[in-house]
Amino acid sequence: MIMTEAFWKTKRLDELNPQEWESLCDGCGLCCLNKLEDWDTGEVAFTSVACRLLDGSSCRCTNYPNRQAIVPDCIQLTPTEVDEISWLPPTCGYRLARDGEDLYWWHHLISGDRETVHQAGISARGRTVSETEVDVDDFEDYLVDWPLTVGQR
Repeated sequence: MIMTEAFWKTKRLDELNPQEWESLCDGCGLCCLNKLEDWDTGEVAFTSVACRLLDGSSCRCTNYPNRQAIVPDCIQLTPTEVDEISWLPPTCGYRLARDGEDLYWWHHLISGDRETVHQAGISARGRTVSETEVDVDDFEDYLVDWPLTVGQR
């Protein structure tokens, strides 16, 4: 059997086909958390308030094909966006591939199982509340730092 090197090690993000691109998502759900930006400093803070479309159990979008029509400020990740977004979690497959680093053992492309991201405690599973249950003026009450510290040893 001939082993080929993993595509995320041999291709730039802008060279990935749609299937490869989508497969880099580890399904952690962290990018689907609402964030607050300080208008003066540009600093971004995570909240535990999840997008209305995030399934809190699977950490997957409940209407992925139509998400931007339903949630107009949903960010469509592209290679350019990955370069420009500073708040991507340190464990994000897109960020790791961009930086030439390998994926973590729990990433489904390594483990072969989409549950390992949850088993490793990397995902938002069980840590969020839906934005439909929180008034936008109260988002500050839900500030968290764990999305930026997941995977730290």
